[in-house]
Amino acid sequence: MAEPAWHQLSVAETLERLATHPETGLPEEEARRRLVRHGPNRLPEQEGPSPLALFIKQFTDLMVLVLVAAALVSALLGEVLDAAAIFVIVLLNGVLGFVQEYRAEQSLAALKRLAAPTARVVRDGLERIMPAADLVPGDVVLLEDGDRVPADGRLVEARSLAVDESLLTGESAPVIKDAGARLAAQTPLADRTNMVFMGTSVARGRGVCVVTGTGMQTQIGQIAEMIQEAEPQDTPLQQRLEQLGKVLVLASLAVVAVVFAAGVLRGFPVYRMFLTAVSLAVAAIPEGLPAVVTIALALGVQRMLRRRAIIRRLPAVETLGCATVVCSDKTGTLTRNEMTVTRLWLGGREIEVTGTGYVPEGEFLAGGTPLDPGSNVDLRLALRIAATCNHARLQRAPQGHGWQALGDPTEAALVVAAAKAGIAPARAIVGEIPFDGERKRMSVLLAQGGKLVLMTKGAPDVLLPRCDRWRRDGRVEPLRVEDRRRILAAVEAMARQALRVLAVAYAERPAGPVPRQLDDNWEQQLVFVGLLGMIDPPRPEVRAALKKARDAGIRTVVITGDHRDTALAIARDLGIVRDASEVATGADLDRWSAAALEDAVRRVQVFARVAPEHKLRIVRTLRQQGEVVAMTGDGVNDAPALKEADIGVAMGVTGTDVTRDAADMVLADDNYATIVAAIEEGRGIYDNIRRFVRYLLGCNIGEVITMFAAALAALPLPLSPLMILWVNLVTDGLPAIALGMTKPDEDIMRRPPRSPKEGVFSRGLHWKILGRGLLIAACTLAVFVIGLRGPGGESHARTLAFTVLVLAQLVYAFQCQSEHHSVFEVGFTRNPPLVAAVATSLAMHVAVLYVPLLQRVFGLVPLDPGDWLLVFGFSAWYLGAEALLRAAGRAFRSVAGFRA
Repeated sequence: MAEPAWHQLSVAETLERLATHPETGLPEEEARRRLVRHGPNRLPEQEGPSPLALFIKQFTDLMVLVLVAAALVSALLGEVLDAAAIFVIVLLNGVLGFVQEYRAEQSLAALKRLAAPTARVVRDGLERIMPAADLVPGDVVLLEDGDRVPADGRLVEARSLAVDESLLTGESAPVIKDAGARLAAQTPLADRTNMVFMGTSVARGRGVCVVTGTGMQTQIGQIAEMIQEAEPQDTPLQQRLEQLGKVLVLASLAVVAVVFAAGVLRGFPVYRMFLTAVSLAVAAIPEGLPAVVTIALALGVQRMLRRRAIIRRLPAVETLGCATVVCSDKTGTLTRNEMTVTRLWLGGREIEVTGTGYVPEGEFLAGGTPLDPGSNVDLRLALRIAATCNHARLQRAPQGHGWQALGDPTEAALVVAAAKAGIAPARAIVGEIPFDGERKRMSVLLAQGGKLVLMTKGAPDVLLPRCDRWRRDGRVEPLRVEDRRRILAAVEAMARQALRVLAVAYAERPAGPVPRQLDDNWEQQLVFVGLLGMIDPPRPEVRAALKKARDAGIRTVVITGDHRDTALAIARDLGIVRDASEVATGADLDRWSAAALEDAVRRVQVFARVAPEHKLRIVRTLRQQGEVVAMTGDGVNDAPALKEADIGVAMGVTGTDVTRDAADMVLADDNYATIVAAIEEGRGIYDNIRRFVRYLLGCNIGEVITMFAAALAALPLPLSPLMILWVNLVTDGLPAIALGMTKPDEDIMRRPPRSPKEGVFSRGLHWKILGRGLLIAACTLAVFVIGLRGPGGESHARTLAFTVLVLAQLVYAFQCQSEHHSVFEVGFTRNPPLVAAVATSLAMHVAVLYVPLLQRVFGLVPLDPGDWLLVFGFSAWYLGAEALLRAAGRAFRSVAGFRA
């Protein structure tokens, strides 16, 4: 007889069958054994190409296949050395391409691992956050609002828990869960209220489940074959370069055809001109441009990872460089995310709390005199409500390094304050009304002393209207109008000190049946207990980051749910606002017309007390005004605003799974400075792509014009087919890749944002490329003509031309490090990988010149010191000319400025 399904079992039967405990979870050793037995908790994924497949792919490009065919023709015609040389060059090019693509694959795999989902799990009695892939049957998982359910599980506890199961069932309404239910065997999936399923998301409430199925043993695993992962899309820049490549292919083929025809008409052998044409086509056609962009993006993503920014969608890298507005949350992003309760207000009496952070050590001072929490009933009650009406937990950090709080930082501060008084949360909770951004309060219902006690915490302006009594000096008294004024004045005074203020209250109800879902009617006729004020100090690095953003033409707008005065105090401290006229609230947004909102978003720097729908309106209005908006978010309701923004930025620490799924970028440290660092890297990546394009196309154009001009001028061929291949596939490759590793210019964050419509050839880049191509060709042909008139003949002239071409391109690589500064201002050692690449390419060229076997293969002759002087003169003269021109320009501007 088959075992009953999980939804048929009671909680106790489920725990017994899985040999686990709801409070301590599995022992770590047992979890490891089960992981070996059941395998990782993940669905099968399409694996990336193997290293061998990547290597073979390097030889499937059309131009490489044409080269291989040319090598075979050469071998059949008896030109064995030519054939061998072509094969070696193709092999070297393949190895270089393989190394780059393999690195890109590895970096993307690392990115995927970092973006992998996590779960809150109890093992060995300790709560921990771990990769969802490590879950095993029997693990105890904690779920709360916004979490993605990491595996199939039987609920052990459900507090106002509702789960969005539309992914599995198509039912749009969240399913209300009931841990105590025992269901019939044939209960449809959509009606299994005591179960949660992998891939669904918690819409509200919280719960505890024990894992019953992982990986392919989950409901979603059974339909995994029908779920296809979307193919990665090219970024807009890759698409534009691919279109450009097609245009350049046609133009290059036309030039190659002219060179081939001119050579044949002048009597050069057809075979030799065929090889020349093929080699020139390989040099001229920039078929690698989209791949070059991929490499630059992959390298940039790796650098962003090191700076704590996880890119989830590659197009976001391009968009980052265009950002004009950053809409940032305050708590945890601009601040440290280590809330600390520093003030309490109880019955008209202010109490100071000492200690900072999550260490549960500190004193309670009344008028500077230590206060014993045990002797103050109202203080103990306020802290007990704060700790019980709470999802955060305080525990020792791993390896005993201090303390850590799990959960919301505001709630963590309340737990720590209660722990300082030796107060632990009450456990007899029988119901909950969860917090959300619209209600701005949370309540729990306890069975206590033969009666029901509702404990509530929330925003004072929301909670106070629901109170009709208050506690004062240990007594419950009616809450009069003047008492309400005193409380609100205390709220204002604490807010002016940049404190976040929460109110706590309670109500006693007669014992009786508790409904499955509590409604707002329970939160009436409350007894007001007091206020707790806490502060989250600004992160020390944020001031410098804000200044950097301002210098870069990026405006920072703070959007927070905090009290207006609290937001103003922090923003003023950080230099974001000058006065209160630059602050607006959610209430203002509600009454503003569309035109008023358009005007407001141009001048308002801080939006306080906003709901998620306000964020969406602000972002949409900014975008309609032409701004490129980066928007931060952490809650489930922030997902629409993140999707609306040009760059959605999710919090990696406090953010929910749903928010991370909607984001383009995840901050591993929830830090505003990381956003600015990512924008800087985004600008740097775009600059590096322009460096790539400038260098590769400049070199390619130089080679093509050299051969084209020689053909038109009826000169002998200045470069043999092998020389063209060597320069294009070997010598140019290493410096081009190294340019992608160039650090951003020091002044990159002192420039205004670029337009997202800007083409890669904007700001005169196409003229720089064409000009440098013409210059390289002119120098190569000039030294070739000089060599032809000398006693060395064509071999000597071709050796000079070949060497000038290589050295001119290597010098050009250093000049491509910056569009705004000369190589002397930037320095030759700014990019160590480029120095190494140029040195390697130069050493390879010297080997071709002086190793006898390679000399014969390439048809070269050694160069004497006089030749080298000629080569260096023609290769590098424009370095000095550029420096003189820039110096003259600066001098002219200085004189003009002085006269003005």
